[in-house]
Parts: sequence; C-alpha cells; structure tokens
Amino acid sequence: MFYGGLTFLAGCMLNGAAMNVTMLILGRVLLGIGVGFANQSVPVYLSEMAPARMRGMLNNGFQLRIMLGILFANLINYDTDKIAGGWGRCLSLALAAIPAAIITIGSLFLLDTPNSLLERGLPEEARRMLRRVRGTDDDDDDLVAAGEASRAVSRPWRDILRRKHQPQLVMAVAIPLFQQLTGINVIMFYAPVLFKTLGFGGSASLMSAVITGLVNLASTLVSVFTVDRVGRRALLLEGGAQMLAGQVAVGALIGAKFGWSGVATIPAGYAAALVVVMCAYVAGFAWSWGPLGWLVPSEVMPLEVRPAGQSITVAVNMLMTFAVAQAFLPMLCRLKFVLFFFAACVVVMTLFVAFFLPETKGVPIEDMAGVWKAHWYWKRFVNDGEDADGRGEVEMGIVV
Repeated sequence: MFYGGLTFLAGCMLNGAAMNVTMLILGRVLLGIGVGFANQSVPVYLSEMAPARMRGMLNNGFQLRIMLGILFANLINYDTDKIAGGWGRCLSLALAAIPAAIITIGSLFLLDTPNSLLERGLPEEARRMLRRVRGTDDDDDDLVAAGEASRAVSRPWRDILRRKHQPQLVMAVAIPLFQQLTGINVIMFYAPVLFKTLGFGGSASLMSAVITGLVNLASTLVSVFTVDRVGRRALLLEGGAQMLAGQVAVGALIGAKFGWSGVATIPAGYAAALVVVMCAYVAGFAWSWGPLGWLVPSEVMPLEVRPAGQSITVAVNMLMTFAVAQAFLPMLCRLKFVLFFFAACVVVMTLFVAFFLPETKGVPIEDMAGVWKAHWYWKRFVNDGEDADGRGEVEMGIVV
C-alpha cells in the first residue's frame, strides 16, 4: 500500500502541473498503477484482519471510502468548474494528492496480518497478532494449517488452475466481470453528459452527479450495517432485482421520449423522474454489487492462492472498466436503448448468484473450504480435486 500511495501521489502531482496532454496521460498511468496497488492489497488485508462476524462490515468500509471519494470529487469538480483560466482543472486534479498522502503515511502504521506473518515463517508472531486483532485462540490450528498449505505451494499462478480451486477461480473472474456489466460505470462516468442530454444545464448536470454520489454513499452505508446480518447472497439478489427494474424503467422513459430519432425536448418534471429512477438503480448497486464485488473474491480465496486470485480479480475489474467506458458511446449510437443490454447482463448475474454463489456470512476465512464442499455444484470440483492428488492434504485451513 505504501508504494501504491507513493505512485498515486506522483500521478496527482504530474496531473496538477500538466501543461499538455502527454503529462496528463502519464499522470493517469501513475494513478492507475496506484489504484491497482490499493485494490490488490486493501480488500485482502481487511478480510485477513477482521473477525468472521464483522468481516463484511469492515471490508465494505473499503467501498464506503471509495464512494466518499467520488462524492468529494464531484463536489470539487462542481466548484472548480466555475474557476476561469484553466486553473480549476489543475486544482481539481491536484487535490487528489490529499487522499494519496493519507494512504501513503497511514500505511506506515499498519500491522501485518496473522496470515502474512505465518506465510513468512513467523508462527508465534502470527498467533500473537491473531489474539490481538480477533481476541481469540480458536483459529490457531486452522491458521497454522493454512500457512502450511501456503508454504507447500511454490507456483500459486499454476496452482489456482487446479481442479480443486476452480470455484475460487470462477469467482475471481465472474464477480468483477459482472460488477462492471451492471452498467454502473455508464451512470457514474457519463452522469453529467446524460443529465445534460436530459435537459439539465452544464452546472446542473454536475450537481445531478453529486446527487447520485450522495445516494451511492448512503446506500453503501446500508450495506456496511446489513451485510453480516442478512448475508451476501440476499443483498446481491435484492440488488440485482432493483437494478434490473431501474434499468428497464430508465430505458423505457428515455426511449419513450427520444425514440429512434435521438432528438427530443425533455420537460423538467420528466427529467426529475429520470433522476429519481437512476438514483434507485444506483442505490441497488451501492448496497450489493458495489461493495460485495470486492468482499466476496477477497474472502473466498485460500491462503495459498490468495495473491494470485486477488490479482485476477483486480485485473478483470480494471479491464472491464476500460472496456465498458470505451464501448458505451459506440453502443449508444448503434443500439439506442443500450441500457437494455446491461439489464440483460443483470438477469444473468443474478441467476449466477442464485445458483452458484454459496453464502459466506460468518465463516472464518481459514475455514472457507467447507463452504465449497457443501455446495451442490462446486463440491464435485473440490472433492474430485483432492482425490486426484492421490493423498490427503492441507487445504484452506482444513486438514483433510
């Protein structure tokens, strides 16, 4: 996290001082590297440090801070947009150095997780840290078993392809892929453009984006306090249904006005109704696929392949973010009712959760193997993968 913070800080400084497009692009590249470091390390760190009963709440705090950052960014953009002479743009970009500095300095005070200490051959320190952060000795044996399994793996990138790890590999790819195919980045990236198209002025469109940011933040807070009570599956299923209804409604409302011509005058009341429906859609994402898209992959990975698994999750997420951002405008020009495409994706991902995602609420991260062994579909991969080895083995904290 420290090196990621430094890289992000360098990107902020370069963007704030940018005099041409080349400097902006280089700054954005550094920002992307910094974000990649954070997305790789923070969810895993939180999942490894948190007690099982609070893991969802603490991990969802990661998404909550992201939403808070987006809200602050929208507010800053709204204010700096009024500054003449191009200084507003420079100030907006440079202010990102504040959270970058907080991440960089704060990472110096973070403690090592019990899992990372054990993986580095420090079992006693790992036990002391486990007692300190979780207040219990109950997970000692499972933690030691998971550490032994981790040290037995010399090539985690190859090992994650083994049959017994197929459930986790599928989640590492499918969850971030589905998260972006919800269409949320279409709303968040293009909210000012969409609202301006719907009849709002330039500044009003930015304010509308601020409104969706507030909804996002409040709804993520709902997820923080409910995820360890109602479970991951319930939030994902409810959020999927709510997003589907919101996308169909927005697509229908826009289609009824713009039709195939793409030209229409939107009355103020009609535009306000669209904003309300969009906010309902954003709320559904913010308490389901938003935070859980990071929580679920980080908690289902066994220690021996956790770095590789989280790397895959981050890579797929960033790749899909890029793909959706690049494809949306061409799709909008050709499909017109492009939101129905994302609505169809929401149907697929909701069915995927209903049939293939087991509930992980309250399960210690070292004991996650039992979840897959009990699942109607994935148990054939886990059990067959163990049998194919021809011997008993230590896997994900469970001695088999």
